Amino acid sequence: MSVGTPPSRVELLAPAGNFEKLQLAIHFGADAVYLGGKDFSLRSHTGNFDQDELAAAVVYCHQRNVRAYVTCNIYARNSDLAGIRDFLSDLTAIQPDGVIIADPAVFSLAREVAPAIPIHISTQANITSLASARFWKRLGAERINAARELSLEEIRTICAQSSIGVEVFVHGAMCMAYSGRCLLSSFLADRDGNRGQCAHPCRWHYALVEEKRPGMYMPIEQTDQGSFIFNASDLCMLPHLPALIKSGVAALKIEGRMKGIHYVATVVKAYREALDAYYRLGASKVVPEGGLRDLEAVNNRGFSTGFYFGSPHPPRGEDGVPASRYEYRLVGKVLADSQGSEVHLETRNRFFKGDAVEIISPGRPIVSSRIKSIRDADGNLIERARPGFQVQVSLETACRRWDLLRRVKPLSAGTVPAPEP
Repeated sequence: MSVGTPPSRVELLAPAGNFEKLQLAIHFGADAVYLGGKDFSLRSHTGNFDQDELAAAVVYCHQRNVRAYVTCNIYARNSDLAGIRDFLSDLTAIQPDGVIIADPAVFSLAREVAPAIPIHISTQANITSLASARFWKRLGAERINAARELSLEEIRTICAQSSIGVEVFVHGAMCMAYSGRCLLSSFLADRDGNRGQCAHPCRWHYALVEEKRPGMYMPIEQTDQGSFIFNASDLCMLPHLPALIKSGVAALKIEGRMKGIHYVATVVKAYREALDAYYRLGASKVVPEGGLRDLEAVNNRGFSTGFYFGSPHPPRGEDGVPASRYEYRLVGKVLADSQGSEVHLETRNRFFKGDAVEIISPGRPIVSSRIKSIRDADGNLIERARPGFQVQVSLETACRRWDLLRRVKPLSAGTVPAPEP
């Protein structure tokens, strides 16, 4: 099945950790999504999809001209293989547009029991050379996800001299281990990151202890939120999309199946608008005004360009993301196209009448508004809304179904934004 963007255009591939995130990714402009079943995926702690939900998700995507790729990218043990065989066999009835695989044993099973489903090779396979790309092509893979350790020049060579599709990550968290192959979680939390159970110990707080002074913890000062000595900066290639497109890649992949809907909506929107501007204007460097600042509004660990231009470094000058002067907190999701300025909202965090908010909507700049009134499910006027309810709010502008509202609060000097739940 050929769906989504024309082959001449690079594909924007977004994470779909559950059905809601899938809907938001599509609403904000993804050409394709990647999603996992309840087992055999490297993100087993996100919501994921059971078999019936996977089938419904693929139908939902195809009805909207969007591709759906299913992950089966763990490194399997002997005890996993029978279940993986059944899982792959069941996918033949679902007909996703591809299955994402890292393990050669799983690859062989897919070729045997689901030969009609295209195979994409995961970044976990750490493909770092043209010869490796050609190897997977000879075996029958249709796409590889290039290792994150590669430079843009190396990616350009693989695209030009192999006949396989090349997918690269453009945004999101970067694992501190080589191509994601890490044993830290296995040792510290007894959860195998290579089988989808990573506890992310690289993001825990650490301190130094001197051998002869047990119990004396010396902090490694870094930020007001703690010390994260193993923690890599997030990847952000928004300012460099023209160079990526010209390199010949087939798809630009956003990390984040475990991230929230605010992250999914904001990041997909920013990259969708930048890609559309590039194809519309053909400029050598097109980043719609506010694109980088919009990305700064979602939780991040600082941005860098990874290994694309040599050793990792933060973006410099005009490519950099300014330090936040605001705290952004998701208010809720719009449940239906609004009648004028009256908006039916599913709440995610507490907010009050009079709060300044921003409306995140595809295809238009982020719009500032204000909560003029709030009504509960019985129509009663209330002064504040709590998370987990449906309310009617009056705004200064109209909204569409699946749009998001977030509260904007100026930060006092020296304050660090609180993590978003």
